[in-house]
Amino acid sequence: MAEQTNGNLPGFHSGQPVLTTGKALDEAKAAMILLHGRGATAQSILALAGELYHSDFVYLAPQAAGNQWYPNRFMTPLVGNEPYLSAALAVVDGLVEQLGQAGIPPEKVVLAGFSQGACLALEYAGRNAQRYGAVIGFSGGLIGPPGTEWKFRGSLDGTPVFLGCSDVDFHIPAFRVEETADALRRLGGDVTMRLYPGMEHTIVEDELAFAQGMIAGMMG
Repeated sequence: MAEQTNGNLPGFHSGQPVLTTGKALDEAKAAMILLHGRGATAQSILALAGELYHSDFVYLAPQAAGNQWYPNRFMTPLVGNEPYLSAALAVVDGLVEQLGQAGIPPEKVVLAGFSQGACLALEYAGRNAQRYGAVIGFSGGLIGPPGTEWKFRGSLDGTPVFLGCSDVDFHIPAFRVEETADALRRLGGDVTMRLYPGMEHTIVEDELAFAQGMIAGMMG
């Protein structure tokens, strides 16, 4: 595991470490950006690299300042999570740009996260719609208060998207997962949504197996 610093990124999360594992950046053919949840760490989410391993991937896990990407719940009015949300989106944008400079285009980049990190990954994909390798939201949804109408521009151009969540998750209401699936389908995403009856706020084997299949399909 290696570490670098987001020292050149603007905003609240500037200077936080980015942990990496897998293939060296200059040798990798694809990449996965892993975004941790509230109260968690880059090191904890990087454990998913072992579950979603592919020999040609470099895995990058940025650390949020204070162990949270934004302070309030993801369904509060957007203004309540600024400027932290914009700073968090800038972290993801900086990593996508860095990967591009290293010769890994967006269509070979997987955006993945759990809980608050899943919300961030999905929101970034919506706001920056283009063809990605895949977008994986473990227990997450698009950000915004009830009644939000997302008016994203661009197209995900067939990007495979996976949304997995409990149907009784205290943090992520099932209706928001469904709204997210609809919004990303309208944006051109190839969306698979699975709501698991009575599941806790966690990641289960069925989700990991589906995500592994997405990675295998992406690499041909």
